Amino acid sequence: MDTNQITILIEDIAKRARAASLDLATLSTDSKNAFLEQLADALIAQTQVIIEANAIDLDAAEKSGLSGPMLERLSLTAERIEAMAQGVRQVAALPDPVGAEIERLAPPKGFDLRKIRVPMGVIGIIYESRPNVTVDCAILCLKSGNASILRGGKEAFHSNMKLAEIIRGALQASGINEDAVQVIPTTDRAALNVLLKQDDTIHCIIPRGGESLIRFTVENSRIPVIKHYTGVCSIYIDAAAEPEKAESILINAKCQRPSVCNAAENLIVHQGATAQLPQLAKALHDRGVELRVDPKAKAILTGTGLPIVDATPEDFATEYTDLIISIAVVADTKAAIELINTNGSGHSDAIVTEDADAARLFLAGVDASTVYHNASTRFTDGFEFGLGAEIGISTDRLHARGPMGLNELCTYKYVIHGQGEVR
Repeated sequence: MDTNQITILIEDIAKRARAASLDLATLSTDSKNAFLEQLADALIAQTQVIIEANAIDLDAAEKSGLSGPMLERLSLTAERIEAMAQGVRQVAALPDPVGAEIERLAPPKGFDLRKIRVPMGVIGIIYESRPNVTVDCAILCLKSGNASILRGGKEAFHSNMKLAEIIRGALQASGINEDAVQVIPTTDRAALNVLLKQDDTIHCIIPRGGESLIRFTVENSRIPVIKHYTGVCSIYIDAAAEPEKAESILINAKCQRPSVCNAAENLIVHQGATAQLPQLAKALHDRGVELRVDPKAKAILTGTGLPIVDATPEDFATEYTDLIISIAVVADTKAAIELINTNGSGHSDAIVTEDADAARLFLAGVDASTVYHNASTRFTDGFEFGLGAEIGISTDRLHARGPMGLNELCTYKYVIHGQGEVR
């Protein structure tokens, strides 16, 4: 397609999405849930065809040299499709946010004044690699009464288009406007540029992907953007950390799925806990993690036989999305907080300690959307939080912060019931 054809295509998609959003605003909860149950059944029934479409993407991605962690993000298995369907059913079971009363006010005139949740309207989601995002975004937007326009990465094109076909079939079967969920059917970068200019019909853009994608979106969008640039998450081992608990949390946060944004990239150790550092470093090394260490950590690990690399200051602000971790030793909890606030991305950070005062200081002092005491950062996830799924994780400060579920996909309006009052 040439530029003019792409412009016509995207403008048409946006206009149809806006029309669908007005239908969705008054759609009953029962109708939404019927669609969700229909979709969950269809995902399970069509597992094999989804895997076949995904195999085309995986083959092309391998030939193009896509990294191991990115291939892992792209891959769909029967187990992951089952988890997608489970997430759909969990969203169906959640309360419908639309129409929920947020606040009831008492104006001087005495009329009934309430603030209620309402859909945003049309939400555009731009994402890379992970085709499960197609389903997560579609279901959360629809349950919250929003139409969605989905623009996946070229590496997952066949997977996304197959999922779009299944979603459209479930919409048809449920009697819902098919334009409520649309996947842009081209990987041409020009489509993204046009999409970001549709501020008359699209009300919010949510980019999910690498920092370059998110910065491009912010710099080129006329539409408000909810974002997080990177996931530079840290695990802080306090002087009062229980060793087995510290190791378990660290290994889970770094190694369970290193390619995702809530995986740990930094290990920070209190100088009073350095006796634990050799075992922690060995546990990481045994699982294939490269150790990048500051001078204090290097002094402790030299002689252990573990391969170590000198860390640069920039390493502590780097999202590796791989089996690499930066390690620092600090004087106290305040120093750990300063290191995190200076280098972190405001995503998720954890303290491991049995000292309640240290935990309180850390939880209050770390400037992140999600902070943990004695738990892995890997829980920063809409499904794990009981939100059913998530549209993304926001590190912004306005409107939404952290995993974004149904409530965060709504805005509000004031509704007044009067008895003839005039001003």
